[in-house]
Amino acid sequence: MEQYSIRNFCIIAHIDHGKSTLADRFLELTGAVRPQDMKAQFLDQMELERERGITIKGKAVTMAHTVAAGPDAGDYQLNLIDTPGHVDFSYEVSRALAACEGALLVVDATQGVEAQTIANTLLALQYDLEIIPVINKVDLPSAEPERVAAEMEQIFGFRRDEMVYVSAKSGAGCRELLDAIVARVPPPRGGADDPFRALVFDSTYNTYKGIIAYVRVADGGISRHDRLRVMSSGKSVEIMEVGVFAPEPTPTDTLLAGQVGYVATGFKDVQECAVGDTLTSYAAPATEPLPGYVELKSMVFAGLYPADGEDYTRLRAALDKLKLNDASLSIEPENSGALGFGFRCGFLGLVHLEIVQERLEREYDLDLIVTAPSVAYEVLLTNGEVVRVDNPSLLPQPNAISEVREPILGVTIVAPSRSVGAVMELMHARRSEFRRMEYIQGLAGGADSDQSRVVMEYTMPLGEMLADFYNQLKSRTQGYASLDYTFEGYRAAPLVRIDILVNQTPVEALSMISHRDNAIAQGRSLVEKLRATIPRQMFEVPIQAAIGSRIVARETVRAMRKDVLAKCYGGDITRKRKLLERQKEGKKRMKRVGRVEVPQEAFLSLLKIGDEG
Repeated sequence: MEQYSIRNFCIIAHIDHGKSTLADRFLELTGAVRPQDMKAQFLDQMELERERGITIKGKAVTMAHTVAAGPDAGDYQLNLIDTPGHVDFSYEVSRALAACEGALLVVDATQGVEAQTIANTLLALQYDLEIIPVINKVDLPSAEPERVAAEMEQIFGFRRDEMVYVSAKSGAGCRELLDAIVARVPPPRGGADDPFRALVFDSTYNTYKGIIAYVRVADGGISRHDRLRVMSSGKSVEIMEVGVFAPEPTPTDTLLAGQVGYVATGFKDVQECAVGDTLTSYAAPATEPLPGYVELKSMVFAGLYPADGEDYTRLRAALDKLKLNDASLSIEPENSGALGFGFRCGFLGLVHLEIVQERLEREYDLDLIVTAPSVAYEVLLTNGEVVRVDNPSLLPQPNAISEVREPILGVTIVAPSRSVGAVMELMHARRSEFRRMEYIQGLAGGADSDQSRVVMEYTMPLGEMLADFYNQLKSRTQGYASLDYTFEGYRAAPLVRIDILVNQTPVEALSMISHRDNAIAQGRSLVEKLRATIPRQMFEVPIQAAIGSRIVARETVRAMRKDVLAKCYGGDITRKRKLLERQKEGKKRMKRVGRVEVPQEAFLSLLKIGDEG
């Protein structure tokens, strides 16, 4: 296939605006999938994706399309990368954009522009892509395509004649959209005769073929008999297989400049071919690597421990394989007195954490204990050194700390104008700072209209988002608000560590860092929830929250009482008293040596602090 006949594009949109359904119609119209094999959300092959109805991993597929008439008449190869919509997986979107020349911006005709729509459009503009605005679901009774077109005109400056109206479910307008992709998305740039260079935008692991790198070929070409070199490490390997996604991996003889496909490298070590690396030819290597991806910093941290200590090695192997397929996951071994050996893992958000946990439990059959999520803080010590603390139990002593800086987010919320007061109240309670507000008027008129919506921008600490923020936002706006956020840096704040003591023993995994103004209330709330989740013992169990050496809250799990007088019929009262005294002594001894098991529900209770808001 000649380079001028190739079009590389991706689909970007907010959650549930129809990306995967539109990809289904493209697969049908181009004949990439046989009718008997077709199923809804075809590219979402992961069981979790089908259950949750969201795309988690970006998917690549090569399609053949023929333009029947006009100046662009001819046969074309279309390389589509379907992307996730959830904010936690925005790194997948950025990787897809780097491999494309164009993007379809899909907007739901019933919902209009949402927070992720704005974020993804700005991201596509950074990569200098040709954006085709697509208004989807125009066949629904509640669709308002003209209002949505006016919103896109107001916010992004698209012209009306640029917009394509489709129904991904029925297929109306989809063939015209394919023709528009051919006409408006430029062919890939890159020299066909230059030394081979390919960017690895994703990878997976196969037991027989080793690491399979998903690549976008920038320059030159490669065949299945060639030898490869990884530019970052200098390691070389004989290629086992090259091919394209059609949509299943289909071996081919060559991959040429502009194409999207895969290379089976045969590497067994997951570190040998990372996402963002440049592959080149061993015989005639390129001198300069392609610009890779900005290394992602994890936003949320949690401890993952095997429920059975013997599964530690299996957990390590499973995390290594997941990291190959998920470049944003960070892993560090750690040891806890209460939970044994495990790993401190970094995630991009709470949904990312949930997905990784579920994949480990389902795909690798592991039984896990997950500690409460926390964020990473920058701590300026009195000696001038700056350290990064992602585990509350590792926060230095107060006398060694000059200041603690917390991560700050730039938050964009799109909500109906009637919910402005409720959103402002929630954001004020979360220590946020207001930036700006803009009404999206559409066709409905001014800011007082019931149809109008508002874009609100705030800065807020990331730690405030962990405590049930998203659920509170949805409930206060009747489910109509949408949220997007970006990391903006660190800012000093009066933060303290809350330690939890169970039976006078600190439980490091339950420690948390909180703002000084909220610390006592959070400590009290936490010990109340723990009292309900920690099972009763044969002895009294005190649960305490401490800030430094000061106890700020206490609850007590009452002891279970065995009836030692059950077999004592009649007789002198001193006999009964003797039995009760012996029981009392036994409970004292048991309290000194007894160990209280903290169940998984106790760690989950940290997530629920702030529910009452």
